[in-house]
Amino acid sequence: MPVLVRQVLAASLLLLPSSSLLAQTAVDPSGHWTGAIHVPPFNGAGSREVAIEIDLAKNDKGALSGTFTQPGQGVNGLPLSTVTVDGRSVAFELKVQSGGGMFRGTLAGATSIAGEFVTAEGGYNIPFDLTRTGDARIAPAPKSAAIGKELEGTWTGALEVAGRKERLVLKMANQPDGTAAGTILDLDGGNVEIPIAMIQTGSNVTIEVAAVGGAFMAVLNANELAGTWTQNALSLPLTMTRGAK
Repeated sequence: MPVLVRQVLAASLLLLPSSSLLAQTAVDPSGHWTGAIHVPPFNGAGSREVAIEIDLAKNDKGALSGTFTQPGQGVNGLPLSTVTVDGRSVAFELKVQSGGGMFRGTLAGATSIAGEFVTAEGGYNIPFDLTRTGDARIAPAPKSAAIGKELEGTWTGALEVAGRKERLVLKMANQPDGTAAGTILDLDGGNVEIPIAMIQTGSNVTIEVAAVGGAFMAVLNANELAGTWTQNALSLPLTMTRGAK
């Protein structure tokens, strides 16, 4: 999602010429992995380490899924778009507008992954490696207190950033167990649904997006939610309408 996670890696990486890496070998990718993307010296700048964490595990359908964490950017448990395994090779995609790309690596034993991060912008290759430090830490989707019927449904709106509109889709619904759950995604960015938490106090509504440290604080007026999206130093007006196409 461009606004929510536009600077996930863009602020930390220089686009570098391609470099090939030797593949490693191994087995099951499930687990909690910590490591770094290794940015070599380039254009007068020194080498840098971009700390990252990856969690991989099978979901309730038996398919591999995963999350991405970058502590330096306040990103914690952002869903990966795809996770694939072919023999000893593993690939997972971080799909965001700026700073995203594909991680392609191979496993050595059951404790390390080494490979390259291929940037979505420019297709540059940057080395990365990860070490398994335990079981996957993929948090379950947050459950909120039940919301009013007037909040249930699909809401759409757009943030204007640097003269460009970015369309958002917000979904909220009550669950059979008496809780509420929801997601938010950016149609013009990664188009990945991110779980949210909801707090409703009368007509005041707060949508928390913990994975990226963002929040939407709004006032409900009929079929309109009008308020402000905040994330770190970012603060932008946002109005969302229920049922809009």
